[in-house]
Amino acid sequence: MAANGKVLLVDDSKFLRMANERALSRAGYEVSTAGDGEEALRVANDKLPDIILLDMMLPKISGPEVLKALKGNPATMDIPVIVLTSLSQRNEERLLHEGAAAYFEKSTLELDKNSDRLAATVETVLERINHQKSVTLRLQKLAAKKAIGH
Repeated sequence: MAANGKVLLVDDSKFLRMANERALSRAGYEVSTAGDGEEALRVANDKLPDIILLDMMLPKISGPEVLKALKGNPATMDIPVIVLTSLSQRNEERLLHEGAAAYFEKSTLELDKNSDRLAATVETVLERINHQKSVTLRLQKLAAKKAIGH
């Protein structure tokens, strides 16, 4: 099966990390994992994944701090981040404002069958990002043609 892309999965829960890694691998993703914020930043810099799944409650460096560091680093700032959190919906707006591409409530991951929903969310976000990139590219080409034509 061809890889759908590189995913960095950051979660301090070994159980959830393993269950989600299995589901994402089954869906064709190449998965790297990290168990804390420090490791997450290191792996993100080394692997430059296509997308990052980031738990908010992490040891060493918290999820929101990791998100801020990723968005502040030119090498990782354009990597979409899906936030995994046990916190309620009311934090969604703030997290999206701080650079998260999407939000996934961990309580929906408790059952193994729902880890397939996580893979579907990853696919949806990557498709949206790729679509935005292709639209931006087409607009840039059109602008360049107009500039040359006039």
